[in-house]
Amino acid sequence: MDTMTDDLLLLTTDDRPAGRIATVSFNNPDKRNALGREGKKRLIEMLNELSRDDELRVVVLTGVGDTAFVGGADLSEMTAYDPARGYAAATITHLTCQAVRDVPVPVIARINGYCFGFGMELAAACDLRVAVDDAKLGMPETRFGIPSGMEACLLPMLVGWGKARELVLTGDHIGAAEAYRIGFLERIAPRDGLDAAVEGWIDSILKCGPVVTRAQKTLVQDWEKLSVSDSIEAGIRAFARSFETDEPKRMIEAFLNRRKARHG
Repeated sequence: MDTMTDDLLLLTTDDRPAGRIATVSFNNPDKRNALGREGKKRLIEMLNELSRDDELRVVVLTGVGDTAFVGGADLSEMTAYDPARGYAAATITHLTCQAVRDVPVPVIARINGYCFGFGMELAAACDLRVAVDDAKLGMPETRFGIPSGMEACLLPMLVGWGKARELVLTGDHIGAAEAYRIGFLERIAPRDGLDAAVEGWIDSILKCGPVVTRAQKTLVQDWEKLSVSDSIEAGIRAFARSFETDEPKRMIEAFLNRRKARHG
């Protein structure tokens, strides 16, 4: 297991027989792991570099410590904003979330505490989300005189229009149980079970073919923007392309051989 640290991000890689697991930890616990513009730029660079790794199978995003995933933006930066600076900062926020969505393998949000504003947008950009059972989540921007924008637009797909409106119009916080109930979280776990929940997903993903996992992630993102008929056509093409490698043949034959061995 290898670790690379700077003052805002911690990258740990775990090479396993089935491929590489990368964990990116936000490393600013004194400010609830707020990244600021500089941290977001570094995160984009790190994710882009990871995305070029052919051995990569899963990325996990989390926060250092037990207090926060990302507890929001660095508000001290915003006091000097004018419209031009606001536009640039919002663009960086979007590009950071887009870098998460562009990672070609599953990205898991390991939400270990407060998850507000940019933190909730970042989690929404991930493929799977698990939170500690005492986590707090929310979109409080309107309480600071600014709208929730950028990847907040993903919320209606995850929680429905009504709950998305409630979150961004009230700025209220919700607990992990409510976030799970409305569909933002796929799992919740006690603090001592958070890593086991993440590892359960990693174990399942590593049992899938590495080529098809990347194809499946792309297909899911196609579903977000295509009509039903176009999504079906994209699925047909993806199914056909899967046979350009020997992955289906190898995995199907291995399954049939295991079943034959079990049943004699």
